[in-house]
Amino acid sequence: MTNSSSHLKPTAPKLRSRPLKLLLILVSAVLILIGSGFLYEAIAASSARTSYPAPGQLVDAGGYNLHIRQLGAGAPTIILEAGSGETSLSWRDIPEQLAEHATVVTYDRAGYAWSGQTDTERSGANIARELHTALKNAEISGPYLMVGHSLGGMYARLFTQTYPDEVTGLVLIDARPENDDRETKPILAAENISGNPSASLLSLLKRSGVLRLFQNQLLNGLVAEQDRGAFINVISTPAYFAAKEEEAALASSTEDAIRGQSFGSLPVKVIARGLPQDYASFGVSEDAGRRLEAIWQEGQRNMLSLSSHSELIVAQKSGHMVIHDQPELVVQTILGMLTD
Repeated sequence: MTNSSSHLKPTAPKLRSRPLKLLLILVSAVLILIGSGFLYEAIAASSARTSYPAPGQLVDAGGYNLHIRQLGAGAPTIILEAGSGETSLSWRDIPEQLAEHATVVTYDRAGYAWSGQTDTERSGANIARELHTALKNAEISGPYLMVGHSLGGMYARLFTQTYPDEVTGLVLIDARPENDDRETKPILAAENISGNPSASLLSLLKRSGVLRLFQNQLLNGLVAEQDRGAFINVISTPAYFAAKEEEAALASSTEDAIRGQSFGSLPVKVIARGLPQDYASFGVSEDAGRRLEAIWQEGQRNMLSLSSHSELIVAQKSGHMVIHDQPELVVQTILGMLTD
């Protein structure tokens, strides 16, 4: 018995240390895997900067550089203002089609795509002012025909309000109505809709390589497959996620800034989607979805009061992304404004 007990004593600590060693191995493997993801993303992002050069020029917008792409020639100058989270690339080949008839400008707001980042808050007033500053510094003169999609419609309206003598017309493509936040907030709150993931979480997914590795799963239904390469390699940066989040947080203040506008007899075209939003995919009930869609459609028609020279055009085959679903209708409408 004595010999048996003394034989077991040296081996007991080894048995107890085995789970600890396994835990250390597991933790080390996880850390190596995480580190590899960050390294992989850093290398891929660095390579992308060479593979995806800016198609336009970088222009001072008042303390930072704004990416502006100018095509075509002649007046008026068509300014395309993209929606929330959308960039100059979102317009696809619409600028090229318009450039056969006039000067066309697409651009990226601060923090988006090739534009620099700024500490100035992402309010509509600052966004309109920065665009105007960049246009002047780039020597791109008016008169301007403002075209805005979704949230960009509010920025186009505010630009028109701020610089009325420089704007010759306004095209609003399924633009966000001026009362959208205050009318939809109670419905969304009752539905417990929390909104988009935080900018910090999205930035972590990008920096860790997760967004790149699982882009088809994570971006399905959010970014069209043909646009994912540019989204992963150019657009989805921490600066972009932060700017998009701040724009959304300040959108209600932009609504306040444009509420009750009147542009006299300025030509205004309102393109409204013909197909309702798929609210169920966001976890919204059928009844709430109907009410949200009714609010949106009423808001589209209320924008006809912006001018005595306004027209409603319904994109019968389009959801919210009219610029992708019926680009020919967008081009036709804008070209019609050149002779209006």
